[in-house]
Order: sequence, then C-alpha cells, then structure tokens
Amino acid sequence: MVRLFYMLLAVLGLSACGSGESLVDPSASLPPTVVAEQTADPQPSAEEESALKITVGDHELLATFEDNRSAEEFQELLSQGPLTIEMEDYGGFEKVGPLGTTLARSDQQITTQPGDVILYQGNQITIYYGTNTWSFTRLARIDDPSDLEAILGEGPVQVTFSLA
Repeated sequence: MVRLFYMLLAVLGLSACGSGESLVDPSASLPPTVVAEQTADPQPSAEEESALKITVGDHELLATFEDNRSAEEFQELLSQGPLTIEMEDYGGFEKVGPLGTTLARSDQQITTQPGDVILYQGNQITIYYGTNTWSFTRLARIDDPSDLEAILGEGPVQVTFSLA
C-alpha cells in the first residue's frame, strides 16, 4: 500500500514536470539572490511606528514609549482600542488611575520627571507632573510636558490613552 502511494506521487510529480513550462523565467535579469534582498526588507514593527497619544479634555499630548516589556504590553493593549481612565491626584505630584488589567513589571529605582507615564504595581497607570523616587516601571515620556499640571487640572480627570 505504501509503495502504491509513492508510485502515485512519482507519477504526479513527473506529469507536473512534463508540461514543457519552466518555473524559472530565463528573461529575468537579476539573479535570485538580488531579488531576495529586494523583497526581504523588514517591515517596521508596531512599536517603531507608533507613539502614545494622551488626550485630556481638548489637549492632545504625544509621548514616546520606553523600550521595555511593560511598554510593549501596553502598546498591545492599546492596539485593541483607546483606553479611558478616571485619574485622581495623589501626593501632589501625579495623577493615578486603575489600568483595568495587569501588565508585566519592569520595575527599577528611578526618580520621575514631569511627563513620565508610569506603571505602578502592574495595574495602575500614573502621569507625573512632579517628581518622586521609587521602584517603578516607566511606560513612556510625554514629549512636551509644558503646562502639564495645568492640563491635568485639579481633582478627578478622564484621560484617554491611544496609539498615535
């Protein structure tokens, strides 16, 4: 039975080769290695193409993602659609709100700067308008944090995070 199967494969293989048509175009002027180099250009990945857009009321802020696993997971989350979070002041230097999921942590001892977007405890997101030193995971930095404290305002605020 197995020999019959292999014989059938051989007959089908020979009939495909007997059509008289060549699979290689003799008029092609480029050797196959050059063609492969031209078509093998890597496409930019999502993290290379996108930035973080943060919308607070009428203000849109752009931020650059950090190069860590947590930021990559945050980008993957945002690739499913924008995320709106109710954020509140904490400590007079940040707005914080629940992320609604848990991301991998890449915590390091850092001193935050105004414009840092931080993952706290894996499930909270914060935007710093002041400084603080602690073990955090930086997700992104706002490109121009000018007037950030005024933009975020006092009290609770809705902040929408999306990919730019």
